[in-house]
Amino acid sequence: MFRVFIEDINMKHILFIITSTNITGTGKHPAGYEFSEVADPYLEFTNKGYTVDFASILGGNPPFVGYDSSQKTSKEFKESNSFKRLDFSHKLSDVDVRAYDAIFFPGGLGLMTDMVDNPLVKKIIKETYENEKIIGAVCHGPSALLNVILSDDTNLLEGKKINSFTKTEEDIDKHLLGDVIPFMLDEELIKQGADFSNTTPFDPFVVADGNLITGQNPASASGVAVEMIKLLE
Repeated sequence: MFRVFIEDINMKHILFIITSTNITGTGKHPAGYEFSEVADPYLEFTNKGYTVDFASILGGNPPFVGYDSSQKTSKEFKESNSFKRLDFSHKLSDVDVRAYDAIFFPGGLGLMTDMVDNPLVKKIIKETYENEKIIGAVCHGPSALLNVILSDDTNLLEGKKINSFTKTEEDIDKHLLGDVIPFMLDEELIKQGADFSNTTPFDPFVVADGNLITGQNPASASGVAVEMIKLLE
């Protein structure tokens, strides 16, 4: 079991939980984590002096999409030792998540396959939430929040203010239902009781509800980290 050994009790430790799925939909399209949705929040956290670790469903080298070398933070992260650490991510089942102050789910289409019904992911989210630690998710990351049943047998999402990538944005990106994505995320969140809100497609938008922070799209990734930092501070 991988554990964090905390030398400074004031230092914050964040665990990024990342998809291991590299293909999505019946059309077998490339999938993985969205690169900027790791790079941008990572730099927000580390610029505050926080420690960030990476775990993925299978461990090892998780797949990614969307890398753009013209994006300064993405290029900086890609060329860093931190990216090399990500390529040796811990297997999620080997990590003691209780050692972390917060968990973060970057988006990307991969986790719409490997996190929606994953029992370990559901357990981790339930326990993190009930222990009043912080959960962040951006874009398709809130897929991980589906199907989480709390100790009182209620759905985590019931009545929670939530956002995610929207149907309008899926349509603009030509993410056809079935061919590319297995479901419309905003619709599924609403079905499970979420109080869903959103803004103009691809504009930054972040919602906080207690210890749960969600962002709409890639442009919202840094904003989710900033809101998480406010709670952690």
